[in-house]
Amino acid sequence: MTQNYTIEYTVIIGLDVHLQLLTKSKLFCGCANLFNPDHPNVQTCPVCLGLPGALPVMNRHAVELSVKTGLALNCDISSFSKWDRKQYYYPDLPKAYQISQFDLPLNHDGWVDIVTDPESGETRRIRILRAHLEEDAGKNLHDETGRGRDRRVDLNRCGTPLLEIVTEPDLRSAAEAKSLLEELRLLLTDLEVSDCNMQEGSLRCDANVNLHVHTDDGHSIPTPIVEIKNLNSFRAVEAAIEFEVARQAEQFAKTGKKLGDVPKETRGWDDGRKATFGQRGKEEASDYRYFPDPDLVPVIVSQELQDELRATLCESPGDRRRRFMAAYELSHYDASVIVGQGKDFAEYFEAVARDCQDGKLAANWVTQDVLRESHERHVTIDKFPVRAEVLGSLLSQIQKERITTKSGREVFQQLLEDAEAGTAVTPDRVESIIAERGLEIVNDSDQVLSVIDAVLARNAKIVEDVRGGKAAAAGPLIGQVMKELKGADPKTVRELILSRITEG
Repeated sequence: MTQNYTIEYTVIIGLDVHLQLLTKSKLFCGCANLFNPDHPNVQTCPVCLGLPGALPVMNRHAVELSVKTGLALNCDISSFSKWDRKQYYYPDLPKAYQISQFDLPLNHDGWVDIVTDPESGETRRIRILRAHLEEDAGKNLHDETGRGRDRRVDLNRCGTPLLEIVTEPDLRSAAEAKSLLEELRLLLTDLEVSDCNMQEGSLRCDANVNLHVHTDDGHSIPTPIVEIKNLNSFRAVEAAIEFEVARQAEQFAKTGKKLGDVPKETRGWDDGRKATFGQRGKEEASDYRYFPDPDLVPVIVSQELQDELRATLCESPGDRRRRFMAAYELSHYDASVIVGQGKDFAEYFEAVARDCQDGKLAANWVTQDVLRESHERHVTIDKFPVRAEVLGSLLSQIQKERITTKSGREVFQQLLEDAEAGTAVTPDRVESIIAERGLEIVNDSDQVLSVIDAVLARNAKIVEDVRGGKAAAAGPLIGQVMKELKGADPKTVRELILSRITEG
């Protein structure tokens, strides 16, 4: 008889992240490593097709990129590693085995910190079990009409170098899983080991999910582990895990089945139905019949190579985020937005902040004006028409209170128009726009009062309304003064207008 338990539980998640590496050729042959869906089965040769007599030759660059990634993930690097054959039959694997690494991966026992509280910036450490190098399989293409008649295989991807990063089951929610993937994508694109393009399949993820159900007597019961395969977007990862958590809780409430009562299961994700679906039983390591590949020699990673690769590492996203908060007094949110746009965007911000000597001012502009305009123009920051030194020059005029923020945005828009018209956008152009439009703040109080008096004289009715207690009616008066004195400070103008009316 099924026992009744209070369905309170802890979510247990581990991720297998599959990362295609940025090499020119495949892992064991000279075929081009390119995304090429329009021309299937053209990037193939006897080696990646597994034809008789074809022998693999290891791609050194793929090994170097793997070790570089391992170092960035704080992994221990194996000085001795080897290649193993993982046996299974599937249409997209013409050799009927995959060259992978079983018991001696290149990288093991690392960690990465993820943000668990976006408001406070609180982090938690997620352990990396291993990061091993293997060759990718091809791709099965299925009929999307639902008739199930047309199935094809594209083997262009066969043999592409694939780094599989396996975490310990340290994640406790779908949001944390998404946060880890976002942190990995930032790190790995900054390192230039992968383009991490999920739409093209160069970053894919399998999620291993189960629950530890808490019982009334203080114990916990693990539910059967499910592996959700081939999730190819952050949204899909989060939605699939959330669905699977709810499904497993419901199943446990109905059946009470725990880990070991049923075989491990592999499930897919149907994005249209927003639901996981059963695919097959999960294979164990013994099912793959691993054995050392007889055609490949072991991999020796010297300390000299490790030191050489370590010297090429860039600042991690987490370290950059913390440094921006400390050096420029940014909130965690602002630092995260900047760092989240990638290394080039972060460097753009930092150059602007240095030039204008105001990190907060620079952050406000790059996360709002620059980000908005770059999105509207569909350009990356390296192609943005207002370069960092030009924006820094403009913001320094605001920081020095030579022009107002409103005038600064007028100059910024003119710079964008200049770029579209082919006019050179330089720091000198900032100066000329300010001069041409008379945007410099007017500090001559006599001149300001003279204009205010003239405006008040032309608007007797409004003046009476303000004098009668309707302070909001002063808006049109401020607008008229500002139109004549573009460089005037609106706050100062308002105070002088109210003072003039009160005195009168």
